Amino acid sequence: MPTEVFTADEDRAILDAFEGLRVADVSDGMDFVGLPDTGLMDPEIAPLWKDTDDYAHRFIGIAVTARYVPTQNPIEGGDLSYDDYRAWEGSWYNERSPEPFVPLIREGSALVLDEAPRADVGSIGSYNILAWQLAGAVGIVTNGTARDTDEIITQEVPLYYRGPGRGIRPGRNEIESVNMPVVVGGVLVRPGDVVVGDGDGVIVVPRGVATRVAEFAHRILEGDKSGRRQLYEEAGREADASLQ
Repeated sequence: MPTEVFTADEDRAILDAFEGLRVADVSDGMDFVGLPDTGLMDPEIAPLWKDTDDYAHRFIGIAVTARYVPTQNPIEGGDLSYDDYRAWEGSWYNERSPEPFVPLIREGSALVLDEAPRADVGSIGSYNILAWQLAGAVGIVTNGTARDTDEIITQEVPLYYRGPGRGIRPGRNEIESVNMPVVVGGVLVRPGDVVVGDGDGVIVVPRGVATRVAEFAHRILEGDKSGRRQLYEEAGREADASLQ
């Protein structure tokens, strides 16, 4: 299954087409193109935090993928000095479990990590997730875990994950592949696919149908806003961000 390469301009055109869309609208668009119940990740993959004023937890991005797998390599013995332990730890990060996907991140990327199954490992933490955001990632999705979750919430980096993980990568996982197809939340994610996340979870749109999905989804969204505007007026409610 080859990885197709797209230009930044091609990605931007797709992102512009999806601007403002919600997971529900995109799901309706997938129905329209004949892919019902396709691309919707298991609800277990949920946002770490939500912002119901400005919806800062929402994101729409272009998939960059990576896969971590459980290690079969033993850890060093428990009688190392501090310096020796940190040297072993650093070696593992550099040689077995690095982040070779970082150079692929650009403005509008959605980083999708397929993690070692059920591992209590924080491959994602407050430092690297912020670095990924600074590199251009608009959201991070994983079927694994993350640590430093209090700080990630404070930093307001959109993260959709299975739950908290406390361990570090050394002794627990290794990088297996970068920008190859992965399965996260029961969904195939190919590099270049469109990934949308909000309070309803995550949906992945195959690149080949993205434009048609977006066109239909916008019509659904505008119809919803129009109907709710009328209800707001009848109820005497002030318009909020959901109607913009």
